[in-house]
Amino acid sequence: MIAEKKLRILIVLTYYRPHTSGLTIYAERLAKAFALRGHQVTVLTSQFNKELPREEMVEGVRIVRAPVLLRISKGVIMPTFGWLASKMVLEHDVVQLHLPQFDAAGISLRGRMLKRPTVITYHCDLNLPKGIFNFVVNRVVDLMNHMAALFTHRIVTYTQDYAEHSPYIRNYLEKLQVISPPVELPEATKEEIEAFAASNNPQGNHPVIGMAARFASEKGVEILLDAMPTVLEKFPNTLVQFAGAFENIMGEEHYFKRLEPTITKYQKSGNWQFLGNLDPKEMRKFYSNIDVNVLPSLNATEAFGLVQIEAMINGSPSIASNLPGVRQPVKRHDMGEIFPIGDADGLAQSLIKVLSNHDQYIKPKEPIIEEYLPDSIAEKYEALFEEIFQELQ
Repeated sequence: MIAEKKLRILIVLTYYRPHTSGLTIYAERLAKAFALRGHQVTVLTSQFNKELPREEMVEGVRIVRAPVLLRISKGVIMPTFGWLASKMVLEHDVVQLHLPQFDAAGISLRGRMLKRPTVITYHCDLNLPKGIFNFVVNRVVDLMNHMAALFTHRIVTYTQDYAEHSPYIRNYLEKLQVISPPVELPEATKEEIEAFAASNNPQGNHPVIGMAARFASEKGVEILLDAMPTVLEKFPNTLVQFAGAFENIMGEEHYFKRLEPTITKYQKSGNWQFLGNLDPKEMRKFYSNIDVNVLPSLNATEAFGLVQIEAMINGSPSIASNLPGVRQPVKRHDMGEIFPIGDADGLAQSLIKVLSNHDQYIKPKEPIIEEYLPDSIAEKYEALFEEIFQELQ
């Protein structure tokens, strides 16, 4: 079995840690899980911040970063990336690509030509803000993604629900493998959780609504803002805690400026708080101090919402928009509510329902933890690599 072999695994994605997104967190968790299982793991990514080293080892994972010449929308141009990709595909046994990614087609082709099992993990459809330039970028990346799908051996996504509704994946269902995402957070003591609350919510405002995300247009922050008046009528001391980057997000500056006046109003009234980026330990404390998690995402750039599982294993129900894939954590674990996409009143009523009947939404956490253990997810990828190896013989 391949699980007994020590593989050289190449993971390729545009952004890797310390960049924060569901995609980068997934990739990091999986890379570390592979390393802990004894494999040699290399991540090929961009040097999106010039202060980051070109190469380093982090918890058993080798990270190689290609210099960035310029940025195009949310993407980057890396002149040396092709050369690095050719060299590194040749040096590794298997290739795992995280899409959307402009450079994926060339790497998938290299994997196919060199007979390296190549697997795409498809996280979401790309849906940039409106505009002629972004329209062109969308079409180009879509083309490259489709070329990558033609060359790759398998495509992994989180749920069958998302795959069947994705304009991209539904063209390649014969290559599809559904694997749940890896989810884990460090432990935190009761004292640490209480200290977090004392520091970040000294007035003891309740209920606390948590939203863990980058401040990006697809996340639907305005839906939560529009739901606030109705929620505050029922629960005047409601506090929204937003965990994640919110300032100077690439491509989202105008979105933040548009919503900033409303947010400032709620900040002044004590009903809104930005916590900024939190490390995994701090996220554990965050989830343990909220009453409910919200994910009001608006389009298919959200395919699941890892934050929902993180919240659930810490005893917090989730309220999610009725998007394919995004609705699955609530459906699977019966721990929250689903509301119509973009419906602020629907979100408000769901919040009131969950907050008024909180205990009814709490489920045992152990089965949820077990389903998403990174080690278990890495083992499923190993089985997939083995399957492809057998086909290539």
